[in-house]
Amino acid sequence: MDIDTACVAIAADIATHGHAIRPGFVAREELAPLREHLMAWWEEGELRRAGIGRGESWQLREDIRGDYVRWIDFSTPGPFSEFLARYYEPLRLACNRELLLGLYEYEGHVTVYPPGRFYRRHVDQFRGAQHRKLSVILYLNDDWAKDDGGELRMYLPDGEGERVLDVLPEAGTLVAFLSHEIPHEVLPAKRERLSLTGWFRTRDGLLP
Repeated sequence: MDIDTACVAIAADIATHGHAIRPGFVAREELAPLREHLMAWWEEGELRRAGIGRGESWQLREDIRGDYVRWIDFSTPGPFSEFLARYYEPLRLACNRELLLGLYEYEGHVTVYPPGRFYRRHVDQFRGAQHRKLSVILYLNDDWAKDDGGELRMYLPDGEGERVLDVLPEAGTLVAFLSHEIPHEVLPAKRERLSLTGWFRTRDGLLP
């Protein structure tokens, strides 16, 4: 399946279910440059502890999340900007065409969860800010096994209640969901857990 067809299928899943899971969205060989850059930054100490909240309410809370992140400047030439143009721009266009979301740009960071770290249940849209519309996660973990843990646990609407869906963070798997609708958490893993994590945003609420 080519990229454009895969992106239309992802948009259709989001329209029907509010989320999409696409194993093998990116081939392992295409992930290698992203993973190599992430691991080089990690070894050089370029990633920083992630917090919760924003602005004056930002704080470190190890009891809530324990990952390390490095925000990506996608305007800088390199593997991440090339990846954005090849994979995420077709996804943005497909979601705008099929879902009328008005997605304008993507913001994201690479993420490392050291062994045993987690992120408690949360939603991706900040309180009082509506510009994050679609959360998109791409996993960069090579040779990940079920016993390694680290699943993304999604809490999906199910009638008047909810059901739990766990997604193994295997290399090349893409997960996309409406940022304001689906609570989720990251379960502890037995080894370093790597991803490219971010959000498609609308123009409304963008910082000057």
